[in-house]
Amino acid sequence: MKLRQTAWLTSSLVIVSVLLAACSSSSSSSTSSSTSTSSAPTASGSTGALKTGLKVYVIPKNLGNNYFTTADSANTGGAIAALQTLGESGTETSGTAATPASQIPAIQAAVSKGANVLIVSATDPTALCPTLNSAMQRGITVITYDSDAPACRDMFINQASTAAIGTSEVDLLASELHDTGEIAIVSAAASATNQNAWIGYMKQQLAKYPNMKLVATVYGNDDPTTSTQVTQGLLQQYPNLKGIISPTTVGIAAAAAVLDTDKYRGKVLLTGLGTPDSLKKYVSDGTIKAFELWNPANLGYLAGYAAVEFASDKVNGAQGQTFSAGKLGSFTIGADKTVLLGPPFVFNSSNINNFNF
Repeated sequence: MKLRQTAWLTSSLVIVSVLLAACSSSSSSSTSSSTSTSSAPTASGSTGALKTGLKVYVIPKNLGNNYFTTADSANTGGAIAALQTLGESGTETSGTAATPASQIPAIQAAVSKGANVLIVSATDPTALCPTLNSAMQRGITVITYDSDAPACRDMFINQASTAAIGTSEVDLLASELHDTGEIAIVSAAASATNQNAWIGYMKQQLAKYPNMKLVATVYGNDDPTTSTQVTQGLLQQYPNLKGIISPTTVGIAAAAAVLDTDKYRGKVLLTGLGTPDSLKKYVSDGTIKAFELWNPANLGYLAGYAAVEFASDKVNGAQGQTFSAGKLGSFTIGADKTVLLGPPFVFNSSNINNFNF
C-alpha cells in the first residue's frame, strides 16, 4: 500500500503556521504564568470557566531532546504555550536520560513543589506507576502524552493511532524496497511503551509482505552514540540488509548519519519517525526517501488543554466526551481515556523544506 500524501495538504498548512520557529534550548525548565480567566466548552458543549493558576509540570522522557523541546516549549507553540493561554503556571522538567531512574526523581520533585497537574511522557509503562499513583491519590491530575503508562494516569494524549504508525512505516519501506529484502528496526529503549506498541503492529503488517524479513530489532536508548553503534552493528552482522525502520527521532538521525556514505546510500533504505530539520540533509542527498511524524508542538498543545480540562472537572475521561483545544479545534475522548491527535504525516523531498522544527 502506498501512502497518499496529497490528503495531508490541510495538515501541512496547520503545521507550517504553528511551527515557524523551533526552540533549540535544552535548559532544565521553562515557566510561564498568567492570572487571566479562560473559558472553554465542557464535555457536553456548554461554556464554563476553567481553573486558572494551576501549577502544571510537563515532564518529557528526557531534557535536551529536540523532539520534546518542540512538544513542550512556549516558543514553538507546545504544551507550555497552551498553559500560558489558559492562565496556568507551566514548567518543563525531567532527567537527562530517557530512563525511569532519571525521570522518577523529576516527578517526585514536581509533586513536592505543589503540582496540581503532571503531563508525562512515560519512559516505562509500569515503572512510573508507584510514583504517579501516589500523585493521583493526592488529587494531582496525571496526563500522559507521546508514551503511555495506562495503569497510572487520568488520560493519554496519543500522537497518532498506534496501528497507523506501525503499519504505515512498514508500508512506506515496502514501497521503496518493492516488497523484498531483509530489514531491521532501530528502536529507542526496550521498555518504551510507544515503541513496543508500534513494533508490534509492524510485525503484524510484515505478514502482508512475505518477501520482506525482519532480521533484528536493536535498541539505541534514544542516545545518539548508542543508536550509532547499534546501527553499525546491524550493518556488520547483516551484510544483505536492505532497509531499516527507526521509530524514534534520535535513532533515525543517528542511523541516517551511518548510512550517509557511498557504501550504503541508496543501498540500505531508511525510514521511521523523525523531525524535518534533523533529516533535511539526508533527504536532500538521497539517504532517506521518506519518513513520518506528527506535529510535536500540536501534541504538547493538545496535552496542555486536555490537562486543564480534566483538572477543572470539565471532562473525566469518559468515552465520547468532547472538549476544545483552542486553535486545534474540538477533540473527542476515545476508549481507555485516550485522545488522538491525528494520523501520521509523510515528509519527502517534495515538502520537507516547508517545515522548520
